Amino acid sequence: MENMLRYKGKPLVRRGNMIYYGDPQDKYMVILIVTNTRMQKDLEVSTAVTIQLMRNDGQKEKILKQAERDGMYAAMDIAEYWLNDALENG
Repeated sequence: MENMLRYKGKPLVRRGNMIYYGDPQDKYMVILIVTNTRMQKDLEVSTAVTIQLMRNDGQKEKILKQAERDGMYAAMDIAEYWLNDALENG
């Protein structure tokens, strides 16, 4: 996992329009779903992102929290907060 892209020490894995944030071995994980994009010069930029805090315990997936944010920066900000809070207090 040392070659994996990370954000603030936690793995980021992209699959299509979904980004999985967090260690797969942890009890919680965040899924970011890019719901809208636009082209800015020659780069595709996320303009709408759904954030879901999920239980990651091997049983049926359960969404604990969900929100929408404009842009990836705002989405990652809330994702980082939710994931750290869940891991520390959950």
